[in-house]
Parts: sequence; C-alpha cells; structure tokens
Amino acid sequence: MQENAKNALKIVELLEEEYPAALCSLDYGKDYELLFATRLAAQCTDERVNQVTPTLFSRYPTLQALAEAKIEDVEEIIRSCGFFHTKARDIVNASIMLLRDYGGVVPDSMEELLKLPGVGRKTANIILGDVYRKPAVVTDTHCIRLANRMGLAVGKDPYKVEMQLAEIIPPEKQSDFCHRLVLHGRAVCSARKAACERCCLSEVCARKL
Repeated sequence: MQENAKNALKIVELLEEEYPAALCSLDYGKDYELLFATRLAAQCTDERVNQVTPTLFSRYPTLQALAEAKIEDVEEIIRSCGFFHTKARDIVNASIMLLRDYGGVVPDSMEELLKLPGVGRKTANIILGDVYRKPAVVTDTHCIRLANRMGLAVGKDPYKVEMQLAEIIPPEKQSDFCHRLVLHGRAVCSARKAACERCCLSEVCARKL
C-alpha cells in the first residue's frame, strides 16, 4: 500500500502539470444546476448535456420553477439526453424535495445527498467536491478505466474503486484528480486505445512498467 500511495502521489503531480485547470466539464452556475446536469449526464456525454441545460435552466430559471414544472415539458427539453422519462421525474421531484426539506440548498453530506431522487454516489461526490470542496472521489468510467490501467485500483465496481483511491489520493487532491482523469482519458488514454507514446504518465503507469 505504501508503494502504491507513493506512485499515486507522483501521478497526481504529473497530472497537475499536464492539466493545470482541473475544471468540471459540465457547465453550471448554481449548485442545483450541477446536481441536475450530473443527473442528465448518466449514460450521456457531457457535451450533449451542455447543449441541453441552457434551454432547461432558461425555461426554468429557479428551483421553484423546476419544482412546479410539468414532467412532460421537462421531458421534451431533455429528450436527447436519453432515459428522459426517469431523468425528468427525478429533476422535478428533487427540486420539490430540496425546497421542502433543505430550504432550497443542495445538502453537503453524502447521507443527505443520497436521499434525493436519482442521486447516487457519483453525483453526490461531484457535489461534495465541486460545490463544497470536500474530499470526494468521482468514479466515472474514465476514473475506473484509468485507475485500473495505472495500477491504482483493481476491479470495475465504482464503490470499491472509490474506496481504493480514497486511501491513496490525498483528501485535498481527490476532486481535482478525478477531473484530470477525465481530461486525460479523453485526450490520451481513451477506452479504445491508450496513446502511451505521448502520455505524461508513461514512466509511472503500471501499463508500461
């Protein structure tokens, strides 16, 4: 574990040099907008979500407006994101719950976030990391794929990968580390082919060792 943690710190350092701006790839202005954008991103690309959310949030500019929206109207706006029936229902019902139970503020704990309709650990961790700057490991497909390739985690179960990474990535680095994995996964280490010849991690990646 000690050696793996040491290697993880080097990977964190190299990714920081390669991708100085560790920004979330979803566009948002308010905490609940990130919550719902992340919900829409399930089995959909962030690029597509960013095309849809401006219309959604301009049509319903407040949490109250979303809570009062007709689900079928929200469905039409988000249809291209896939699974639009479930996602629209979750967005409207979560808006109602946020207003009723949390004073219109997205909660700042894993326990409370998981009570919201459609919110799993991945979405909760994005909120904890990006909105509240708390330690949070977001195990999306990029994170799971790269963590396994680099030898930082074993297995494809999101929760187990999250726990493995949480042990070896410094808490204050976790959220930005996951954003950088997304950037690296798209630019260099894609699912189809890892471009090891131009990878900044080639000297420390288990794939090359």
